[in-house]
Amino acid sequence: MRPVENPRRRHALTLAVGVAITILPVTAQAYVGPGAGLTAIGTMVALLAALILAVVGFVWYPIKRLMRAGKASVKVPESTETRK
Repeated sequence: MRPVENPRRRHALTLAVGVAITILPVTAQAYVGPGAGLTAIGTMVALLAALILAVVGFVWYPIKRLMRAGKASVKVPESTETRK
């Protein structure tokens, strides 16, 4: 077998071999223990709660302030009678 002389062919061959090795299925030797599993679940719940509170903070509170401002601007008409 002759060595590849063209540098472009050498790079293409290296890239092809690298991609082939990368996409080959490999058995996953993974185990998540109870401590790590509960930590992962707790992290996801905390992240979800933080996102929900961020939406509430950026959407609900400004709307609430606008509603209060609208109520405060409505004035009660004074009666025509004057007090002495």
